[in-house]
Amino acid sequence: MESVTPIQNPKSKIQNRPTRLAILGSTGSIGTQALEVVRWHPSRLEVVALAARSDSAALRAQVAEFAPALAAVVEAGGAEAWPWPRTERLVGEAALEQVAAHPDVDLVLVAPAGKAGLRPTLAALRAGKRVALANKEALVMAGHLVMAAAREHGSAVLPVDSEHSALWQCLRGEEGDGGADAVRRVTLTASGGAFRDVPREHLAHVTPEQALQHPTWQMGPKITVDSATLMNKGLEVLEASWLFDLDFARIEIVLHRESIIHALVEFIDGSVKAQLAVPDMRLPIQCALTYPERLETQVQSLDLARLGRLTFEAVDRQKYPAPFLAYEAGQRGGTYPAVLNAANEQAVQLFLSGCLRFDHIPRLIEQTLHAHVPALQPSLEQVLAADAWAREHTRRLAFSSR
Repeated sequence: MESVTPIQNPKSKIQNRPTRLAILGSTGSIGTQALEVVRWHPSRLEVVALAARSDSAALRAQVAEFAPALAAVVEAGGAEAWPWPRTERLVGEAALEQVAAHPDVDLVLVAPAGKAGLRPTLAALRAGKRVALANKEALVMAGHLVMAAAREHGSAVLPVDSEHSALWQCLRGEEGDGGADAVRRVTLTASGGAFRDVPREHLAHVTPEQALQHPTWQMGPKITVDSATLMNKGLEVLEASWLFDLDFARIEIVLHRESIIHALVEFIDGSVKAQLAVPDMRLPIQCALTYPERLETQVQSLDLARLGRLTFEAVDRQKYPAPFLAYEAGQRGGTYPAVLNAANEQAVQLFLSGCLRFDHIPRLIEQTLHAHVPALQPSLEQVLAADAWAREHTRRLAFSSR
């Protein structure tokens, strides 16, 4: 097994000055929680740049509070004057990449959903930045390109997803700075999402409003639906494979409704490490932003006696086919993971807009995967072409079957 140096040994030292942050997707769930972490540690973390899709009231409030040197928006919008002369405003599709590669930035938090996070991630890594990655799609679509950029430019990918942060924390301190050679298997836990107690035969009739009622986490619409289908766990399997250089046979998923154990690592001697914490995304965000230090947080302490018990269940493949499609796509490799991701995004969008039944989401993804003619060692352009093809094919399939 190859070393997992790009993630495990990011050559990050405790500095006398604050870590200078660029937060991409600053107005979303991860971005706003990251700014809470900055408020906890103003002497350790400095916001140099903020970026969002649009020039919203939320972004303007953040600029007013944190006074970054840069603020970027993908869509110009709005006619109001920009009232902060000391904050340079960047506009357009390339703005996120400009921010990600800016020389005044030490660490880039990549939090935009979907493929929008891929190019900025590559730009940051190629500029030698540490990347705190909260965007699943960058690794799912083009993990080979992302990890190669990290190795080539001596940069680092630090996980923000709670499950991958948990694996990272379990591996830190093991022999070989990560202990990958000593890992027998890893287990990612899943809450089960909004429909974990709904019988499979009822899933044909559930609504988008019901799917967005996650029992544990507060997240955006797309990832909340992914949690209900368990596709989020399939995407996390693909991420874990790239981050920790693990083959798919050694990555398992299990239902764990309490969302207290976020991941487990079993070593070759039979020992198992688990990372436990109350479900609060500010903890893994801070873990990435302040690495290698551990700092105080305002996250609630875990009270195991009050909790009483932790439960686990096997994943029902009949009820949750989506994550197993991710395993299939990962094993096939090439552009299949990019097609899986794009087909899923399109299918979720169709479901949320009322054009697709919930239980047809994995069916549509499977049909698109099976229609795909892959590129096996894809360039970025081939990855993006596969993404565009999959979106169009999925949409065409959905409307042709109505």
